[in-house]
Order: sequence, then C-alpha cells, then structure tokens
Amino acid sequence: MLVTQQSILRRFWYPVVPIDQLSSDHPYPFQLLGQKIVLWLDAVGQPVALADRCCHRSAQLSKGSIINGCVRCPYHGWSYDGKGQCVHVPQFQPEQAIPPSYKVAACQCMVRYGYAWVCLDEPLQPIPDIAESSDPSFRLIQEFYETWQVSGLRAIENSFDSAHGHFVHASSWGDQSNPIPPPIDEIVETESGFVMKHWVEVLNPDLQKKNLGIASEKTIRTNERRWFMPFARTLKIQYPNGLNHLIFTAYTPIDDRSSQLVQFCLRNDSEAEAKAADIIAFDRQVTQEDREVLETTEYDAPLSLAEEQHMASDRPGIIMRHRLAALLRESGETEQRRPVQPAIHV
Repeated sequence: MLVTQQSILRRFWYPVVPIDQLSSDHPYPFQLLGQKIVLWLDAVGQPVALADRCCHRSAQLSKGSIINGCVRCPYHGWSYDGKGQCVHVPQFQPEQAIPPSYKVAACQCMVRYGYAWVCLDEPLQPIPDIAESSDPSFRLIQEFYETWQVSGLRAIENSFDSAHGHFVHASSWGDQSNPIPPPIDEIVETESGFVMKHWVEVLNPDLQKKNLGIASEKTIRTNERRWFMPFARTLKIQYPNGLNHLIFTAYTPIDDRSSQLVQFCLRNDSEAEAKAADIIAFDRQVTQEDREVLETTEYDAPLSLAEEQHMASDRPGIIMRHRLAALLRESGETEQRRPVQPAIHV
C-alpha cells in the first residue's frame, strides 16, 4: 500500500513535531503523507499548520519568517494567518482590499502529549486517548523523535508481532532458547483498531533489573497492546511487582518509504526509583534493534494476504490488513501499489 496515494489516510491525526521545537519566531517544515506543511506558534502560543506553498508563486512558506503570529513568504513577503488567509501584501496600497482567494490550505492542528498533531482532512477518529497521561501517579518521559526508512504498515505490524522479540531483541530481552511465543489471550476489535492481550517471559538484563526493581534473571510481562488506526499503538506492560510501563509509539507517515518515529512512555514510579535516562537507554536499545531489521523490509506492504506467507503469531497484522482494506473499500478507494518489478532470473 502506497500511503501517499490513499486519500482516506489524510483523515487521521498524526503527531508531527514536539511542541517545544515550534516557536513564534521561525516556521517549521514537515512532510506528512507526501504533503509539505509548515507549522509555527501563533500570537497566542497555539500551534497552527498550513500547506507549505504560497498561493502567489508557490514558494515554500517554511523558508520565510513569523511576523506578528503570521507566516511571511520569503519570495514577496505575503503573510498568512493560522487559517491560511493572506492578511498582508506589501505591494498593495494601504486601502487596497486583499481578495479572499489569496489563501492557502489550513490543516487541523492541536497539542497532545507534548506534540503538535495534524490532520490533513476531516478527522475520522479522535487523537488516541491515554488515560494514564492524566493520572498523577504516572510520569511522562519523552523518548524518541527520528526518521526511519520504513513504511508505517511494516512498522506497526512489528509492534504487535509476538514472535520477533526473541530474535530481534536477543541482545536486550529476547530468549532464543524459548522462541515459541505464548498464544494470544484475546484480540477485541474496536472502532479505532483493536485491543490485544498476551503475556511473555523475557530475560531481565542488568539495566532492566535496576529499571524494574526486579532482581531475577527472567520476568513475566503481561501486555495490553492497543492499535490506533492506521499507524499508532500503546503497549502497557505490567510486571509482577506492580510496575506499569506504558509505551506510546506512532509511525507518522512522511511518504511511502519513510516514517517519523514518535515515542514516549508513562510509568507509575518515580525518578528516585528509576532514572529517566536509564529507562530511555534501555528503550533506545530495543528500538534500534527493531530499526535495523525494519529498514531492510519492502516498503510497499500488501494488504492482500496472498503475496506473503504467514503464521499464527501474525494474526494481529492480518487483522490490520483486513481492517485497512475494508477502510479503503468503504471510502471508495482501491489499494495503490508500486509498479510490478520484472522478475530476476538466475
């Protein structure tokens, strides 16, 4: 599936940039689903997002500046407010009215969990609700914001793949001597995706012993994974000692081949019990292990099950493919694929 060619994907919210990277002085460029957008903080400090293209001669607004809460084009100085309306044309006389057609497309934009989220069209679903974010017993730790050369579908399937961990994460928590994953307890489909519950026994290396407060060489993870269509998830890991470690991950689609990883975690412990730097260090190792493999995968992941082989632990990914295929059908779209490559004969 080529995400840039599936219009329905424009109707979902995506986290695009940490709010602390936006300012009221300089515009911030981003590419979402192949579309260039520009973000900044308006006069009251709220994030706004527009198409990154001046309606006059198509220059990128992100190359310009922010003046009085508006973005000013670097080419001729036309300024646009957060709704995309042109509010100043330096070449006009003071009494000359600006035509209402002088405007650029505005995107819906709001702040949640320390990020500016953007929807390019009318949203189908709300921004994922994470109850722990408003629970005072949990602390939020911002972790990673970086570009991966992997498609959103490949990455999000991996987040629900219970069989890869003992191999991909053999240097962190995986146990290759025990490669068969326990069966999935349940998968319950929801309007926004599904909830999956399962457990797994994992190795407990030294850094994790400190992070978890568990001294044993192995421990049990009781996992609750939630899929938020199309490319986001939460993973709530419950440990035997009562610790909850919830990870939010989104693979915001930049284009067909690349995604912006957005990850933070929420934990019901304190800095005195486990340092945020140590928690980030362990999760850093795990995400890098995933990245090394995922960036070798074919970006045009098929929604059809006929093109690839499958096993029992692939059930969550199969549900994802079915749900996304249904979403396309319901919106009157067909799956867009890259041109068929000629076979290699040896």
